[in-house]
Amino acid sequence: MVERRLGRRASWGAGLAEDAAGERDDGSTQAGPERAVLAAVDISRHTTAARYGRSIALPVHESLAELDRLTVTAGAVVVGMVTQRLDHPEPGTFFGKGKIEELRDVVREEDADLVIFDDELSPTQQRNLEKGVGCKIVDRTALILDIFAQRARTREGQLQVELAQLQYLLPRLSELWVRFSRLGGASSGGGGGGRIATRGPGETQLEVDRRAIRERIAMLKERIVGVSDHRHRYRERRKQDGIPVVALVGYTNAGKSTLLRQLTGADVLVEDKLFATLDPTTRRVSLPRGQQVLLTDTVGFIQRLPTSLVAAFRATLEEIDQADLLIHVVDSCSAAMSAQIESVGRTLDELHIGAKPMVTAFNKVDRLSTEQIETLGMDSFPNPVCIAAATGEGVTAMLSRVEAILDGQADTIPVTVRLPYAAGDLIHLFRERGTISRETYDPDGTHLHGMLPRRFLDAFRPYLVETRSTRRA
Repeated sequence: MVERRLGRRASWGAGLAEDAAGERDDGSTQAGPERAVLAAVDISRHTTAARYGRSIALPVHESLAELDRLTVTAGAVVVGMVTQRLDHPEPGTFFGKGKIEELRDVVREEDADLVIFDDELSPTQQRNLEKGVGCKIVDRTALILDIFAQRARTREGQLQVELAQLQYLLPRLSELWVRFSRLGGASSGGGGGGRIATRGPGETQLEVDRRAIRERIAMLKERIVGVSDHRHRYRERRKQDGIPVVALVGYTNAGKSTLLRQLTGADVLVEDKLFATLDPTTRRVSLPRGQQVLLTDTVGFIQRLPTSLVAAFRATLEEIDQADLLIHVVDSCSAAMSAQIESVGRTLDELHIGAKPMVTAFNKVDRLSTEQIETLGMDSFPNPVCIAAATGEGVTAMLSRVEAILDGQADTIPVTVRLPYAAGDLIHLFRERGTISRETYDPDGTHLHGMLPRRFLDAFRPYLVETRSTRRA
């Protein structure tokens, strides 16, 4: 398959996995993780950033700290950083000529295997940088794709990651063939130079590869549409059951999976790495008064999340759009908390997620002092609560806030019923779908008073204790 044959030459298949031995571009053998130098352009003026056409959510030093964590998550080690302040990146080389020479010196001094840029590079920029620096160049998008490829466990996630990879690879294919032929290609001796001897066959194979990738992309899109249809049917059944859906959203590593595990005991990976979990997980959770909800943990967001990934994961992220309520989990210990909140909001806008009720859960407050908590400015955000997902602190208060919001949304009515003990299925239904404010027992059965969705009322009519509200219903 073309993506396997050229995978190691593609940035997203660069072999960042830990303990992987590989061959360097100079032919020597490398053991252990790759050594990476990080590089970034510092565009600090917002007017310039807006004109350049990208959002500068984090200052360059914080963005590089995040890139450092992404690199470690991918399995490489960071051995240096290089930045340059510019009004805008150079169109052909991203960095200026002098800074490229400086970067080349750092790569040699640190014996680095690759340079990772904190931005998306054009194919031309990537080629010119590799020529100027003399080592493999990886951009931010490729790095994130590499992490997603490592973390996808379900077939659905693997399909979506592969689609994003191939969409990233396709416009870079000709550049990969230039590199491939430079490394030996189809001939090595006999009077013809490597590039001249391989140009004809290379061009032929390039078109074959392009066609193969386009066909593969079309096939993946069809399969993902099937996934989306399956999820749509599942959501329709869920609506018929009348169980509210609550989706966890937030910046990567904010603590969503830890919160899901705290609430449900779900066997999900909890790790102090970016994108530790990728595939969505849904579990039932009981609210304080007994109502059942479905809690879904989705993929974490990050600043400048590649558009190809957003598009590829749309079937999964539809879970957010269909949710009745969002819990935005915020890492209150992060120095970049405000920028991370802004990035999550921007991603939700890109997904065309309509205005939804939201609880803002400021996580990890157990690591903060009272004075630090007071400086978080929580009152500026919808329905703020303080939690510590790892210990459970504040989680009950958060669920009570969720319950109050759902109560305000639901088409429910106050109901009082006297259920015989033999009607255990109805008692279970009331507890699961409604909220009980009073429960008593006598020789005739169980007396329940609470709020019940109107559409379940017919099942309870034979046992209603008539009140003014039930007469109207």
